[in-house]
Amino acid sequence: MDGTVLVADDDRTIRTVLTQALTRAGCKVHATSSLTTLMRWVAEGKGDVVITDVVMPDGNGLEMLPKIAEDRPGLPVIVISAQNTIMTAIQAAEAEAYDYLPKPFDLPDLMKRTGKALELKRRAPTEPQGDKDRPDELPLVGRTPAMQALYRLVARVMNTDLPVLISGESGTGKSLIAREIHDFSDRRSLPFVVANASELVDLEGPARVLAKAKGGTILIDEIGDIDDEIQARIVRMIDAPGEQNPRFMATSQIDLQQAMEKGRVRQDLYYRLNGATVHVPSLRERVDDIPLLVDHFLNRTERDGAATRVFSEDAIEMFRAYSWPGNVRQLENAVRRLVLTAQSEEISRTEAEMVLGAQPQVGPLLGGEDTEKLSASVARHLRRYFDLHGNMLPPAGLYGRILREIELPLIEIALDATGGNQAKCADLLGINRNTLRKKITDLDIHVTRRRKLM
Repeated sequence: MDGTVLVADDDRTIRTVLTQALTRAGCKVHATSSLTTLMRWVAEGKGDVVITDVVMPDGNGLEMLPKIAEDRPGLPVIVISAQNTIMTAIQAAEAEAYDYLPKPFDLPDLMKRTGKALELKRRAPTEPQGDKDRPDELPLVGRTPAMQALYRLVARVMNTDLPVLISGESGTGKSLIAREIHDFSDRRSLPFVVANASELVDLEGPARVLAKAKGGTILIDEIGDIDDEIQARIVRMIDAPGEQNPRFMATSQIDLQQAMEKGRVRQDLYYRLNGATVHVPSLRERVDDIPLLVDHFLNRTERDGAATRVFSEDAIEMFRAYSWPGNVRQLENAVRRLVLTAQSEEISRTEAEMVLGAQPQVGPLLGGEDTEKLSASVARHLRRYFDLHGNMLPPAGLYGRILREIELPLIEIALDATGGNQAKCADLLGINRNTLRKKITDLDIHVTRRRKLM
């Protein structure tokens, strides 16, 4: 590689590692822990590529990208961040970063990307099509542990070539997850093609899909609803993808492993698609994200020209207590309807109740018509967790991590069921109240006292 790289990161170890690696590769390197210094170098015309962290002692690296683009049009900026969420990747793309890598990053991969940036430094970067260009898509918004785990998993599989199987209920945003994996991957400049049963029904269907994909990504929508003959064609398409070799992903509302065991899904298709498994949580699994999602939809309707609305605390509590069988899509529709029908700026609990109606019955989260014992569900998720590590063992301390993951939602749901009353919750769980208090502190659980809805 030939060129000058500007490195900005407050971690001295990362600065040292990047400086040594880039210098050995033939680059000149200027490294700093200050965004102020970085911006001065950029203004002075130094550097052919910038590598910057997001959170710095004197500012935010993403917020500097428009200024860098203004001062030095065409200067590639590679963003690296420990805040490895989809939203960070989206913000980097919207700020027109050349590339984005979550920490911890793979050094050879970063070196390869830096080399490409040096070669193409004067060429305009390809901008992924984010949520702002697809206003009808569901938002990837959430701060709950379930969503943070989803973000971390997506970040890990984003730039691999593994096929991805995305499971989740209707309305959770499975197709959006697939699209985001594509949009922030190395294939983002290539087509993203959604293939359903109707497009694969004739013999030439797979060939047409492959031709449209041109080495990009092929998403097979609701693979569990496709009949056996078309499943066989998909297997042949995956086995003989042609020279351009696209990446395959699939979505499913049902538990495909159970469907395979019952003969509804071909075994060979299941194992070809199950390279990495991503489960999108239902809204019931992330109740604490509901206020955040409501605010997002209220802001979206206001941008579209609707009247300004806010939810009363009672209305939000009504939304939190609802079971949401239609998930985020149903929540969005409910918010839009309330924005139009509310009698005043503040949406009341009574108005929320009128829109939601009676509490519906909710079946199993996944798996079709059969219920599943908790032990079987845990065993299934643990097998997937081990499968994600391939031939390597997971990091040490697995026992404690698994117990914590089960304990956290158990206590949160029990507290919610008892209206935040810790004495009742401890009695419900069958543990000492002091033990419950310690676990609430250790697990960083936020307790809200409220009148329990019956």
